[in-house]
Amino acid sequence: MYIPQVSHGRPRRAALAGVVTLALVLTGCATTGVLPSTTTTPTTSTSAATTPATASAIPSASPSATPQTVTLVANGDLLWHNTVWMSAQKEAKRTGKGIDGFDFDPMFAALKPIITGADVAICHEEVPFSAKGGPYKNYPVFAAPPEIATWIKSMGWDACTNASNHSVDAGVSGLIRTDTDLEQAGVDHVGTFRSAAERAVPVIYTTASGVKVGIVSGTYGLNGFVLPADQQWAVSFMTADNILAQAKAARQAGADIVVVDMHDGNEYQVQPTAEQVSLAKALTASDDVDLVIGEHVHVIQPITKVNGKWVVYGMGNLIAQQPTNLPRTYEGLTVRFTFTGTIGGRFSVSKAEYIGTNFTNGDPIRLYPVVSSLASGKGPTARLQTARSAIKASVNLLGNNDGLIES
Repeated sequence: MYIPQVSHGRPRRAALAGVVTLALVLTGCATTGVLPSTTTTPTTSTSAATTPATASAIPSASPSATPQTVTLVANGDLLWHNTVWMSAQKEAKRTGKGIDGFDFDPMFAALKPIITGADVAICHEEVPFSAKGGPYKNYPVFAAPPEIATWIKSMGWDACTNASNHSVDAGVSGLIRTDTDLEQAGVDHVGTFRSAAERAVPVIYTTASGVKVGIVSGTYGLNGFVLPADQQWAVSFMTADNILAQAKAARQAGADIVVVDMHDGNEYQVQPTAEQVSLAKALTASDDVDLVIGEHVHVIQPITKVNGKWVVYGMGNLIAQQPTNLPRTYEGLTVRFTFTGTIGGRFSVSKAEYIGTNFTNGDPIRLYPVVSSLASGKGPTARLQTARSAIKASVNLLGNNDGLIES
């Protein structure tokens, strides 16, 4: 019997309960069709894969008598429009710093202490990376500079979910390249897979204090692209059965906390769809799921409790450069949840916070945590005040979030 040894920051991947046939999706991508198959896959983890059937035989660890607290931070979309990475190129010329001609640090400087201060930090890398040197591609079919992977690690993120409607904008080969770039940078990738074997092992991040956090992700579709018949394993899809199978595998492999990230909803719509609500109900009804967070719609959606568990339907954009007549797309959420419990036992959320963010248009781009920036007098005061009110209204739209703190 193989018992997975989950080390700090190493990826472990969950077996799934089948693959969903893709429907045509019209938003976000003008090109559709069957993706060319690729036969090149990298070497997967040297540890044996753990399927749900195998994992079910693994005895639960004896609970630790010492209570532990764990802070988890997650953010909205990293959506790399060309103006964003062009701004970072100009920044590198000004500062003489950065990674191979890109300096994103000044853009995100105000957020970095929040990311590095967490026990586990999760980003959402929405689009694939190009080969080194490009060509880089903008909307509707993206390919972002691969230097971003190294920068993500330097910011303090431990894992990135990257199951999205843009996961295969660069084909399955681009997906594999992106996952490899993240892995080589020391960042776990969640929701896309380089092989069937990799798909069979849960992603579990172990904090410095030994708490194991399982991370599960899925997307509603791929903008009309269809995975090759022999590579249906490449992307996780957002169906309750699929996600719950992954959550169960993570729990049985030793996860003390399981977080689900769902890439779903109608773009630019604050109100969650019936599908999002149904998924949240199904996921939070399971003892294997502790927290649900959401991506995709590019505006902030409500934070509420479903079945007594926190659900963040949509965190908006952490960074992007969408049309300026869509000002809500320049707002985002960073959520911070403190879990309390015992290793080998159960953890629950003891503190829930949201940090509203707003970023500027143009060059240079700057990201501002709204409340702290207003308090310190930094940033465009009028715009930040407007953003704060709008963010608060979206967050509280559904209510049932007593105890939620604006930070």
